[in-house]
Amino acid sequence: MYRNRFDERDLANKRILWDVLVRDVFQRYVPVEGTVLDLGAGNCEFTNAVRARRRIAVDLNPDTVGFAEPGVEVLTTSSDDLQDVADESVDTVFTSNFFEHLPTKDALAATLAEARRVTRPGGALVVLMPNIRAVGGRYWDYLDHHLPLTDRSVCEALGLHGYDIERVVPRFLPYTVKDAKVEVRPFMVSAYLRFPLAWRVLGKQMLVVGRRR
Repeated sequence: MYRNRFDERDLANKRILWDVLVRDVFQRYVPVEGTVLDLGAGNCEFTNAVRARRRIAVDLNPDTVGFAEPGVEVLTTSSDDLQDVADESVDTVFTSNFFEHLPTKDALAATLAEARRVTRPGGALVVLMPNIRAVGGRYWDYLDHHLPLTDRSVCEALGLHGYDIERVVPRFLPYTVKDAKVEVRPFMVSAYLRFPLAWRVLGKQMLVVGRRR
């Protein structure tokens, strides 16, 4: 499915996008000497770009192994079964465009419980995903989108599973790189990130950051 969804230009745009996003936004939540775990790592754009002593990519897709650069540990398992990760051993759990693929709210609850188990007290859970309040009907343009969530429901779910909310941006990034009509350049991404007024117009994805109690 994903091989058909994104062409070579889309994949190149995603790599450029993630290099800048990690540098300008997400690295601040990941200690360089710590451990980061990427839930639903996919093509490992985030995992490959982030700096951390230990990087763990989790995905059921066996193709993920082929995208991970040397030094990245890949666990081919479900998000609610991280048995190879010790309790309170992770500084940051990151997830991008993943929760909407979970089949039910019970599956989300099980995933959040497992994320909390592996995260150290005070560690971060960083969630980037489409906000159905901003996206509207386009949320369902992808066959594998199952779970509709808003910034409010994500915050509520995190609160119920032992996280204090640190940051909420209801409208942050555009919906998909497929909306880009031109080749993405690093300066374009940096300019967008420095202009929050543009987020209110173009932003369809939310950013939520929680801290484990």
